[in-house]
Amino acid sequence: MSEQIQEKIETFEQTDIDSNKIMAGLAYLIFFLPLLVCPDSKYAKFHANQGLLLFIIAIVGNIILGIIPLLGWILMPVYAVVIFIFAIIGLINGISGKAKRLPVIGKFEILK
Repeated sequence: MSEQIQEKIETFEQTDIDSNKIMAGLAYLIFFLPLLVCPDSKYAKFHANQGLLLFIIAIVGNIILGIIPLLGWILMPVYAVVIFIFAIIGLINGISGKAKRLPVIGKFEILK
């Protein structure tokens, strides 16, 4: 018997989502922007956290792959494409009003 793993989706007030969709989407381009523009929005803060995680993973991964000669340099463009895909997924989720966590890295919470 195989169990289906359901993705944990956060719930927020609909008014919060409606008024901060754009800022939530922009969090994947500039993670701190929602924290400056709408600091009281839990929905925007959720996406700012996801954007910060993505930013940290991108920087750390690039540093590690940059240190590894040849193989790391070959894998760096593939890693960049994966980070870009995650950013697009987050951007679409933020603008469409969904509070889904990013695959693999989204379970961590830095911003409370």
